[in-house]
Amino acid sequence: MSSAPQPRDKSPATAALPPLHILLAAPRGFCAGVDRAIKIVELALERYGAPVYVRHEIVHNRHVVDQLKAKGAIFVEELDEIPVGDQLSDRPVIFSAHGVPKSVPADARARNMFYLDATCPLVSKVHVEAERQHGEGRHIVLVGHAGHPEVIGTMGQLPDGAATLVESVEDVARFVVPDPARLAYVTQTTLSVDDTAAIVAALQARFPGIAGPHKEDICYATTNRQEAVKAIASRAERMLVVGAPNSSNSLRLVEVAKRSGCGDAALVQEASEIPWAMFEGVRTIGITAGASAPEDLVQGVVDAFRSRYAVTTEDVVTRVERVAFNVPRALRDAPNA
Repeated sequence: MSSAPQPRDKSPATAALPPLHILLAAPRGFCAGVDRAIKIVELALERYGAPVYVRHEIVHNRHVVDQLKAKGAIFVEELDEIPVGDQLSDRPVIFSAHGVPKSVPADARARNMFYLDATCPLVSKVHVEAERQHGEGRHIVLVGHAGHPEVIGTMGQLPDGAATLVESVEDVARFVVPDPARLAYVTQTTLSVDDTAAIVAALQARFPGIAGPHKEDICYATTNRQEAVKAIASRAERMLVVGAPNSSNSLRLVEVAKRSGCGDAALVQEASEIPWAMFEGVRTIGITAGASAPEDLVQGVVDAFRSRYAVTTEDVVTRVERVAFNVPRALRDAPNA
């Protein structure tokens, strides 16, 4: 479903500007897991006061991180970066939405740290599935991107050697199998739906008995945002994805746009990064945002185009999301929880 275009009143100043129609993909931007993770940090600051330490970026967006820093959050990559005098047993350290290896909460307990886990529940579901399959004696094949925090966290749920990471169809063809009859696969939640389908098909072709998750691991928000991009790609001469360069789901949106009929697509973190030369002579563009990008950044990009073009906008809505996740019990009776 799609809303009608919304023309902007043309003043004498805008009448001379070239016309530009902007297709706004929906859903876009924040997902339930990101909302929950940010709320956990904000509620922890309200309840326990600053500073509150967060291991790794709570979500992959510089603007979100900077806003939380301004409120008193301190971001670290490892627990040993937290000054001993600052981290008391009653002041929490928060784990990011991407999930962490089992060794991290174990380390926190050893240091007498109180921690709050902001891992997205859909990532936790993958952890549970991997552990379940491993417990039933299967070797785990994880479809994902090497080095991504979510992949590190999922691999870290299992003993060394219990899982193999594959990133492509080519990886499936060459990896060594401990026992072809005892395999299961799980996937990173923020992958390209189409790429993952191809990799899973290759796994199933090579190992017909491989077990899979009861429900696919790619999260609803990743799937929905990719579907929304596909819905506008063939109409858009160019597309912008608002998101961070280390955001897997945002990078996948750029790829999906290019593959789905859009002339070209680019990732920007904010309006100041818009590659204006890319839009010379263009009449219709698409804009979307990754699951960690706040809506005010999207509106900032639209406003930047309004300063150079006579803009009309059209919301192209492919699905309405109503998913919400609870914060940890320890914060549920905090102010405004």
